[in-house]
Amino acid sequence: MEAGGGCVLYFAYGSNLLRERLLLRNPAAALCAPARLQDFKLEFGHHQGRTSSLWHGGTATIVQSPEDEVWGIVWKMNANNLSSLDKQEGVEDGIYVPIEVEVRTQAGKVLTCRSYQMKDYVCGPPSPQYKKVICLGAEQNGLPADYQKKLEAIETNNYAGPVPIMEEIEAAIKANKI
Repeated sequence: MEAGGGCVLYFAYGSNLLRERLLLRNPAAALCAPARLQDFKLEFGHHQGRTSSLWHGGTATIVQSPEDEVWGIVWKMNANNLSSLDKQEGVEDGIYVPIEVEVRTQAGKVLTCRSYQMKDYVCGPPSPQYKKVICLGAEQNGLPADYQKKLEAIETNNYAGPVPIMEEIEAAIKANKI
């Protein structure tokens, strides 16, 4: 997991696919490579059946599933920023647990990364806003077209209320375009 020089490799498959989302809380993170996690599938759920108050819907997790695959982004992060990432992922609240996964980059390189898996969840659809962040991140990082189509096909809960984190992310995206 250590990438040398006090760095950690982090495999993002949910909202942290989008650069602007990750950099809100972890400004020193650097894009490493798109990568594939074999024998896992992407699911959405509510921790202990409770809807995410941040995203107003189910949030992403990965579960072991032979023959399936999850695409994501490997970020190189300073080991000192792990507590910030853990906090964002709800580790101290017991929502997600850090796990170690082996992913393969498009160049065929195998990397050992930190990732996160939701504990005690009940399956439930994401909000349209959360899905949008994931799809934008997949597009931004050039994940395979067929995987992007799979993400676009995810059913949402049609939540239409305010999502303050979404406003922060959209402001960051606009700022980057200036």
